[in-house]
Amino acid sequence: MVTLKQLAKELNVSISTVSKALNNSEEIGEETIKRVKELADLYNYKPNKVALSLKQNKTKTIGVIIPDILNHFLAKVLFGIEREAAQYGYNIITCISNESLEKEKDGLQLLANGSVDGFILCVAQETQVKNEIAHFKKTIGQGLPIVMFDRVAHDVLCDKVIVDDFDATYNATKSLLLEGRKNVAFISGIDDLSVGKLRERGYNKAILESSNQLPVALKISKMEDSQLKIKLFFENNKIDGVIAADSASGVISINTAIGFGLHVPKDISVIGFSSKYISNHSIPRLTSIRQHAKDIGANAAQLLIRRLQNKNMSENDVSTRIIKTSLIKSGSTL
Repeated sequence: MVTLKQLAKELNVSISTVSKALNNSEEIGEETIKRVKELADLYNYKPNKVALSLKQNKTKTIGVIIPDILNHFLAKVLFGIEREAAQYGYNIITCISNESLEKEKDGLQLLANGSVDGFILCVAQETQVKNEIAHFKKTIGQGLPIVMFDRVAHDVLCDKVIVDDFDATYNATKSLLLEGRKNVAFISGIDDLSVGKLRERGYNKAILESSNQLPVALKISKMEDSQLKIKLFFENNKIDGVIAADSASGVISINTAIGFGLHVPKDISVIGFSSKYISNHSIPRLTSIRQHAKDIGANAAQLLIRRLQNKNMSENDVSTRIIKTSLIKSGSTL
């Protein structure tokens, strides 16, 4: 493999000149840049990234840790991160925590050995349940910044990207009340997560502001049969509206209502947090609260790269970007 030294010798210039020419330095004339690049192309010269990272003390690589690669929302966030990072010349390495605290710790430790310049992550479910944050603080203390998105640890001082979960659910519930719904229920399969709790609070606030309703909630654990639980809930409660904290609960609610002979949306309206892809899995289509996952990913990448490129930023100078959701009306509401 040809080296900078060999290119410099053949061109009869210094190694520094070759390096600057390959990086389009303004110190080097256009003719010299052209000669250097033509010879580099001829020999198929590729810079040694390991050597560069050691010399520059940066890898131009971002570590991304997500809880579930099969989750459509998280996959779209990952797409947004990669696309934005590439525009700044950064690569990404992805680890999957599978909602495990230990795997999340392992991912941080594995990549904190000089493989990445910083992290973007969504906190694992077990981490939130146990409320453990020491591994995040340790990583930041090693000089590796973290940006959290969606599920975040509020006691960790770092940049964050979230959606307006509370306001989105509050406004969605209000919209069902304005339809004239008298018994609106909240169904959640993500009660252990911070976003699930925020969504329930938004629902509760809207219902409690209404003079003729009380909050009615169904919370489904990860180990329970969602379809059975929702079916039993419909049998035991007279409801004409559903706010679903997750896409699966929304789609199952529509199918369950139809199974009980209810007409959607004449007899019951359903709204759920969902993507266009998931909302198409029910007939009628689910009216959805869209989180704009690609925008979340792009903003997370921007915040991390801004910090990586600005070494003068204080560790205490952190920001939280709130991505506004959109209520996309479809066939499951009036």
